Amino acid sequence: MAELDLKRAARALKSPEAATGVAAIDAVAVNSAAARQLYKKREPIYPKLVYGRFRAAKWALLAATLGVYYLLPWLRWPRGPAEPDQAVLVDFAGGRFYFFFIEIWPSELYFVTGLLILAALALFLATALFGRVWCGYACPQTVWTDLFIAAERLLEGDRNARIKLAKAPWTLEKILRKTGKHAIWLLIAAATGGAWILYFHDAPTIAAKFFRGEAAPSAYLFAGILTFTTYMLAGSMREQVCTYMCPWPRIQAALTDEESLQVTYRADRGEPRGPHKKGDSWTGRGDCVDCRACVAACPMGIDIRDGAQLECINCALCIDACDEVMAKVGRPKGLIAYDTDRNMARRRLGERPRFRLVRARTVLYAAVFALVGAIMLFALSARETTDLNVLKDRTPPFVRLSDGSVRNAYTLKIVNKMSEAREFTVRLDSPAPLALTAVGTAAEDSALRLMIAGDDVRALRVFVTAAPGAAATPSMPLVFSVEDAAGDKASAPATFMTEREK
Repeated sequence: MAELDLKRAARALKSPEAATGVAAIDAVAVNSAAARQLYKKREPIYPKLVYGRFRAAKWALLAATLGVYYLLPWLRWPRGPAEPDQAVLVDFAGGRFYFFFIEIWPSELYFVTGLLILAALALFLATALFGRVWCGYACPQTVWTDLFIAAERLLEGDRNARIKLAKAPWTLEKILRKTGKHAIWLLIAAATGGAWILYFHDAPTIAAKFFRGEAAPSAYLFAGILTFTTYMLAGSMREQVCTYMCPWPRIQAALTDEESLQVTYRADRGEPRGPHKKGDSWTGRGDCVDCRACVAACPMGIDIRDGAQLECINCALCIDACDEVMAKVGRPKGLIAYDTDRNMARRRLGERPRFRLVRARTVLYAAVFALVGAIMLFALSARETTDLNVLKDRTPPFVRLSDGSVRNAYTLKIVNKMSEAREFTVRLDSPAPLALTAVGTAAEDSALRLMIAGDDVRALRVFVTAAPGAAATPSMPLVFSVEDAAGDKASAPATFMTEREK
């Protein structure tokens, strides 16, 4: 049977149709091989250290942002005697978010929403004005990657030395340098993860417990997660995060226009490019000497001379690299510079370039930012220091006592948002005469008085009783109110029931 199948296959291959099919298969195989070549292995990028005003600005911002991240939890801010004195603290146990003089309660999370909206609008405005300036200078991925590259450069040298070391065989020196680099990376990553948990606990306390092994398991879990992600994203993945993982490169295209400032190669001045020797004439050629210094300095490994690209993060290191070369060959700086697409078109037409920072979209983003900011400032200035919530018992909704009177039970939650203790008076407003009593608190003149500590919530169990015949309807509206000695007042509605709803 097997021999018969082989003969049939041989006859089939001799037919013209088979020959065409074989050719098609070969074409598919070739195309598949070509397709596989499109997905080549990632080539490591070794950015060269450059010097200039943009590199200096990036160092300054790196120091500022990392300083804020690592040191902010250690700042103290005086509050009430029973309150934490950490300036910035997300206190899940106490249900608070402290930011210097601002204290946000769970019921005020709309302030956090407002802050996120302001951050988004600020990012929109910055992008419309200066392109991906956030990505190039202040994005955490950029900041920590810069720090990791600095540590790498410390042990392995600059670009050429790192490339040479990567290609060299494994020797004791290479092992020591690589091991030292990864050890420094792990220390930075561990410091990053450790600093993160300081924002959710009292910093000195959790730091001491963490190293003694007495911290909560969640502290070690989140510190480990941040350590791992920092090490991988800033140490190994680097530019791949910006190119493939981050959605911002795709979004920012909708926020920019032809008047947005972006890092630009001025082709009208640089082309035609080519090598240049000292003493050669510049007539008939451009200023670009094709030295590829801009490519060597780029942390994304792209060539800015190819035009606007998704990978470009507008860090402007290529500007510093190109300006240095222009100074050496005696040509004006600015061959690569922050410029706009519209100015490129103006130059080609012989027109004078100009920059329009004020235009429709920037005015819109700025106006909405100002509006949201004003609303938040008003809400902060007018925020109440007292809050009241009323929870009615649902089972049973009412109790009929032996004398014919009807009693409803409620739980009042009174919030004192001030740092000092205050005495509150609880009153009841109703269309019919009702008696107000509470568990553990005596009523005086149809009112309850109780002391609540600063920044505290007090739950009070109260009973409202209607004498026989006092409630003429199956249900009636009530209003509970609390007030302190200074007149600060809060109220909440409720319902008094005498019969089950049909």
